[in-house]
Amino acid sequence: MIQYMLVCENEHRFEAWFRNGDAFDEQVEMGIVTCPMCMSVNVSKALMAPAVGRKTNVDSTSPAALPAEAESPAASAGTPEKTVSVSLGHPDQKKLVQVMRALRDKVTSEADYVGKEFAVEARKIHYHEAEPRGIYGEATAEETASLIEDGIDILPLPSLPEEQN
Repeated sequence: MIQYMLVCENEHRFEAWFRNGDAFDEQVEMGIVTCPMCMSVNVSKALMAPAVGRKTNVDSTSPAALPAEAESPAASAGTPEKTVSVSLGHPDQKKLVQVMRALRDKVTSEADYVGKEFAVEARKIHYHEAEPRGIYGEATAEETASLIEDGIDILPLPSLPEEQN
């Protein structure tokens, strides 16, 4: 997995995870990478600072080992934070995450999980070969593109900040 800092045409910045660099390129080409703030599909990679590991023989509490601009106790302790910013400083960030969590909870509680058989099962339902019902699962970028090309309506479940840790 690889994490990218992305930016849309409206200059909204957000993080996203991809299987690899090629998966990012494929998903952008298919138009399925969207800005969570404005839903723009015109998204590109933003400049990121590289993640550089610390030397293990340095005391992590010594002043020299602490970052000069540590903004949180988790950052200064060298442990990852438990949340990921949806938008830096966006006033509705908590509300947005709550809505995303509620949507995800509703889908996962009312639909059937079909795992990696999602594309196959979605086709069966679409072509009336299986009982109509809500499903969720996993699909590759190619399977997703094929379903969309065939006119089968699908949507990704929102990724929650805690899933990106």
